[in-house]
Amino acid sequence: MRVYRKGTRAAQWLPTSPEAFIWLRLYLADLGVPLEADDPVWQTLRRRDRGAGLKRQPLDYDALRAVFRRVNALLGSNWSMHDLRHTAALRMARDERLSLRDVQVILGHAHLSTTADVYLVEDEAEVIRRVAGHLAKRRAGKAEPPPGPVAGHYEPADLAVLLGGLAR
Repeated sequence: MRVYRKGTRAAQWLPTSPEAFIWLRLYLADLGVPLEADDPVWQTLRRRDRGAGLKRQPLDYDALRAVFRRVNALLGSNWSMHDLRHTAALRMARDERLSLRDVQVILGHAHLSTTADVYLVEDEAEVIRRVAGHLAKRRAGKAEPPPGPVAGHYEPADLAVLLGGLAR
């Protein structure tokens, strides 16, 4: 799906789930009017003309903030649009099938360090669970060997390159 970034207005193509397209189709059917190619997808009914009637307007930042204010008042909560973005990003960062680079691209961060600093927060209990599982596998003799060469198993030619001399 093509989206336009809030700050830069740059177009970006993002992966979208099949379920999102179903909900989008239902929303478009509920609008009741076909959209032109350049029409904004997200719209709201607003009184812009001092009560003379409702008119469809683009759902801009201020209009969406108003929706959040009304919902928060009803729920007694304090959610924001950024909270939804942050929650989605945390879930993506914790998904083993996605790399941190994937999350960076989707979020539109210019630097990977921005993504890492904010979203690589590890749940302490999860870290302890993973390490305990690793140690249990080692005790049972089922642990996989560490990647790469292990101390004492380096190739002499590799050591010569690394240390800048002849291998002995």
